[in-house]
Amino acid sequence: QVQLVESGGGLVQAGGSLRLSCAASGRTFSSNAMGWFRQAPGKEREFVAAISRSGRGTYYAVSVKGRFSISGDNAKNTVYLQMNMLKPEDTAVYSCAASENPYASRSKKEYTCWGQGTQVTVAS
Repeated sequence: QVQLVESGGGLVQAGGSLRLSCAASGRTFSSNAMGWFRQAPGKEREFVAAISRSGRGTYYAVSVKGRFSISGDNAKNTVYLQMNMLKPEDTAVYSCAASENPYASRSKKEYTCWGQGTQVTVAS
């Protein structure tokens, strides 16, 4: 079992940047593809970005492509989400998740372990 803890959320003005971190402990982190998802109030959890175990495969939601970047550091058991040019519609609780598979996926069903999430609020 992998335990995931997110950090780095906060309040930022539109156009600003934040970097989220997801620290993993427990089972070998490098065996898993990792993903970031977000959930805004009253909305379903949606896919944001994912990275394969090797780090060579990444996927992004259309709404964040070109603004967000996912990366991983297997030595630190940490995955990051760099968020630039933030918009008010990016406001949500952001959660990282670990897959049982090495290949990145946009589907929530592929992820079996979830962190508690970190709040990101973008003010207009």
